[in-house]
Amino acid sequence: MSSTATTTITAVAAAGAAEPTPPAILLAHHLKELRLPTCLREYDRLARQCASEGVDHVRYLLRLVELELIDRERRLVERRIKAARFPVTKSLDAFDFLTIPALNKPLVMDLARGGFVDRRENVIAVGNSGTGKTHIALGLGLAACQRGYSVLWKSAATLVNELIEARDEKHLLRYQKSLAKVQLLIVDELGFVPLSKTGAELLFDVFSQRHERGATLVTSNLPFDEWTEVFGSQRLTGALLDRLTHHAHVLTCNGDSYRLADAKRRRAKQDKPPAKTTAEPMPLP
Repeated sequence: MSSTATTTITAVAAAGAAEPTPPAILLAHHLKELRLPTCLREYDRLARQCASEGVDHVRYLLRLVELELIDRERRLVERRIKAARFPVTKSLDAFDFLTIPALNKPLVMDLARGGFVDRRENVIAVGNSGTGKTHIALGLGLAACQRGYSVLWKSAATLVNELIEARDEKHLLRYQKSLAKVQLLIVDELGFVPLSKTGAELLFDVFSQRHERGATLVTSNLPFDEWTEVFGSQRLTGALLDRLTHHAHVLTCNGDSYRLADAKRRRAKQDKPPAKTTAEPMPLP
């Protein structure tokens, strides 16, 4: 027992030398000290419910502990989602797979189970802009958080800028170690902006350090044969692809722009003239 708890109990006992401390106060203190907020919040209500149902004390305790475990897992998932730093939260349930027929839906749903994270495999989503690559990455990242994995989201440009800043401020090694600890690193929008020589080398180091040590998910609007335009060096690009595509699942997201099609549907709906209403005939006098 901590010194704080001992001091508090001693103070309560001293104050209650003349009058016994109510059990409810002591119970509340102990549950707070044990960090069981759900038990503290629910024990009285559940006790009354179990008493009315004739439930014995063992089953009462079982229900109370189950509530605590469920609530604790919910809070852990919320913390993992917050730590992942997603730009927005999107699930795979909200993705319309029919709009991108080239995308392998069974593979995406299998990846959502998280096995590739355990196996430290990579996922690469490639395709033209507006075809749902970022949504798929967000959905897989959210599913990983819900299954207990640590996740970190970075756009390629942001990650490179932070790596350069860490190098300039002499804490690059510490930042690289923090990236290496993440079970699933998601790098979005690789290929939108060409990288400097320094940025390309630092990003290569991140991918190289995670090879067979951690799962990485990358989205890119460029096919693999055009990645040299991003990294500037054919040798560096070849070495990167060798590591990144080893034990990798490739998701092809080519097709018409999902965002453009959605915008056209909304515009057509707004431009649609209102339905004509037929006036009711006036009753004869």
